[in-house]
Amino acid sequence: MLPVTLRSDRVLLEVPTRADTVAITEGCQDPEVIRWTTIPTPYRPQDAAAFVDALVGPAWASDREYTWAIRQPGSTWLDGVISYRTARRDLGFWLAPSARGKGLVHDAVRMVADWAFERGAPDVSWECYLGNTASAAVARRAGFSYTGTGEANIPNRDGSPTTAWKGLLRADGTPASDLSWPDASYAPGTAPEGTPGSAASAGSLGP
Repeated sequence: MLPVTLRSDRVLLEVPTRADTVAITEGCQDPEVIRWTTIPTPYRPQDAAAFVDALVGPAWASDREYTWAIRQPGSTWLDGVISYRTARRDLGFWLAPSARGKGLVHDAVRMVADWAFERGAPDVSWECYLGNTASAAVARRAGFSYTGTGEANIPNRDGSPTTAWKGLLRADGTPASDLSWPDASYAPGTAPEGTPGSAASAGSLGP
């Protein structure tokens, strides 16, 4: 399908382009993005160009994966990336350090999930590598139910298996699980309702 643009008061989601390679390269230097995703490391400008040229466009065209640049309204700068993969109806994301704490990822996650529901998806899944409390906070705030801990769908950068926290958001709004989020999924020093700024979700985007 052709790329679509999604908007809220705080966030503009539109397809990344070659003009975003500088911002993508800069964001992918962040230690938290490197830690919680499988992007190449070191991450070079040619990696960003390959991401835009070889992944984003072809994946939209094949309906395999829909990828958006996360921007703030009125700005052309890419603050992060969010993607929805159709095979497992799951999403992933990363956000640059300078854009955290503004609710951008929360809005982006809800907009992408609602868009998927409008297209007929019965649910949307999420996971993050064990220990990624920032991503877990985003999922909780966006309404995902914690569904358990298990082997991650996307292995480590070296191909080895790893463990993930998993969640599910249903289109009809009913809880997908009665499990409580594990205490370890909250950032140290935060109450259960705390929502620390997000970094990235497991397997988030990069060539």
